[in-house]
Amino acid sequence: MDESKTVTPILGNRYQLIQNIGNGGMAVVYHARDLMLERPVAIKVLRQDYSRNEAFRERFRTEAKAAANLSHPNIVTVHDFGFDSERLYLVMEYVPGTDLKTILKERVRLPVEEAVNITIQAAAGIGYAHRAGLIHCDVKPHNILVTPDQRVKVTDFGIARAMASIQPDEKHDVVWGSPLYFSPEQASGAAPSPASDVYSLGVVLYELITGRLPFHSSDPAELARMHREAVPVPPRRLNPDVPLALEQIVMKVLAKEPSARYRTADQLGRVLSSFLQSMETIKATPLQDSGPIAVSRLHSAPNSNGFPLQPVSEITEVDGEEESINIDWGTTGLALATFVAVGGLIPFWLWIWFTFNPPTP
Repeated sequence: MDESKTVTPILGNRYQLIQNIGNGGMAVVYHARDLMLERPVAIKVLRQDYSRNEAFRERFRTEAKAAANLSHPNIVTVHDFGFDSERLYLVMEYVPGTDLKTILKERVRLPVEEAVNITIQAAAGIGYAHRAGLIHCDVKPHNILVTPDQRVKVTDFGIARAMASIQPDEKHDVVWGSPLYFSPEQASGAAPSPASDVYSLGVVLYELITGRLPFHSSDPAELARMHREAVPVPPRRLNPDVPLALEQIVMKVLAKEPSARYRTADQLGRVLSSFLQSMETIKATPLQDSGPIAVSRLHSAPNSNGFPLQPVSEITEVDGEEESINIDWGTTGLALATFVAVGGLIPFWLWIWFTFNPPTP
């Protein structure tokens, strides 16, 4: 039976369900209307097998309260939550647009600049949550919405937990996150950290620029092993248009050890913003028409901080002509004037000398 057809049309005597706009493993998402405030909202209604679990309901309430405290342009705002007709539900800001997974299905992969821009915006929202003490734990394209005006919104902080409640040595029987996108430490059942979200963002960026996931298997256990042990194929082997500097960033983000990655989404966003500005600067810089150009290319190497250097443009001349001699006419003129001035004083001093020291007959 389709559970989406068994939900009460009005939840909590306030939210009128209008249309089913998404189905997931845990919930059904509806476009709805808030009858009290007369505005459109999105409502995630959890499936009954989750809603009936009292321990899960309590955890859901805690996480919903934490998510409701997040207010950022790149995060879908949580307005309310409740329990009605044996169903838990979460009321969120309604965002017109398409989730990133749907976009990837249609376009396979995105141009580098578009992919990096989307990741920067997602990192801004997730970074804000990190500063508030929350970890998303389930970053994936399905949870990243792109509006018609290219604004990115991260949604589904429903499974996020407050960092303050996580002990560094905590282990979990339940593995949080989606196996295609979760971090090595999540695959091991260890407590996630902000670096775990950074890893998942790296998997998303890898998929955006290559059209493929770094690891793929139909067996969740094998996927978990690959995240823990396997080395992903460098993005440039799958898409030669990916600049070396960006490949280095992605491979750093996909490091197995959390300490080897960028520590927070904010830090990743700053590095990607610097990379994007470098690309735009090079594109905007006109080339001097001083001879035949052999090659102009982007490259990068790590600097002393471990971050990629700004891409630079190399121009090599073939059959280059001898450089023209540059004469500093100002300096030359001053030298000549000095010579004339000094030279004009010689006869004057000679006249004085012979005036006071006339030659003896």
